[in-house]
Amino acid sequence: MNMTPQPFTPSADLARPSVADAVVGSDASPLFIRKPNPDDGWGIYELVKSCPPLDVNSAYAYLLLATQFRDTCAVATNEEGEIVGFVSGYVKSNAPDTYFLWQVAVGEKARGTGLARRLVEAVMSRPELLDVHHLETTITPDNQASWGLFRRLADRWQAPLNSREYFSTDQLGGEHDPENLVRIGPFDTRRI
Repeated sequence: MNMTPQPFTPSADLARPSVADAVVGSDASPLFIRKPNPDDGWGIYELVKSCPPLDVNSAYAYLLLATQFRDTCAVATNEEGEIVGFVSGYVKSNAPDTYFLWQVAVGEKARGTGLARRLVEAVMSRPELLDVHHLETTITPDNQASWGLFRRLADRWQAPLNSREYFSTDQLGGEHDPENLVRIGPFDTRRI
């Protein structure tokens, strides 16, 4: 079997409008939202490390998300190709009308731009998610930034938001705050 290697595309080249799903921000400081690729794994890892209180997973986990789950994840880069935003998630196999959002991270350089919402909406508006009508995530009770983001999404999508405790502190080993399951929907992805 003869396999021809795929050409290497540097991250800075990927931060061009022809590759991006969306261009956001100002003309002076545009941000490019696109599907991740294998070269993004380490940059995603470094971004999440810089965004407490997010749980940091291994660089390998982020590399898997950037490759195996790229259709349901997104990165935002600046003009230099630096990753300044990331969202990860997947369509649930046991509930194919539900997208489970695992993490959303926005670096300091891009905070206050509405990037978190735009990352989520970029993923939710992809053709691969046309049959999705619910979004789920987990949030600790004290993470006000995340609560605010998901309340704004529910308002924008004109969909109900419900929550309940999902994982207790004991289930999380006693050293982690409980996680609430948050569910938005139903909504129509064609209106996002």
